[in-house]
Amino acid sequence: MTTRPPMQPLGLGHWKHPLLGHRVIDHAHDDRIGILRAIAPDTKVSTGLVIKVPDTPPVAWLAPVTGGVEWTTDPEAIEAAKE
Repeated sequence: MTTRPPMQPLGLGHWKHPLLGHRVIDHAHDDRIGILRAIAPDTKVSTGLVIKVPDTPPVAWLAPVTGGVEWTTDPEAIEAAKE
């Protein structure tokens, strides 16, 4: 994997990442390719209405390139895919 600038907070638990909106390879899920949509806490660990940012580490939210159900992975498991 390549070295990249550190993530920076954007607010509401979201983090700035240089690959947001780009195709990435998810090495934690059999090198699956997706579009990085966000680096943010996994709200699935909360139950009911989310009224504050969960106190959990951020995860990478990826969407399939052709559309479909998003999945999450460790932000350290992703790297840029060839466009």
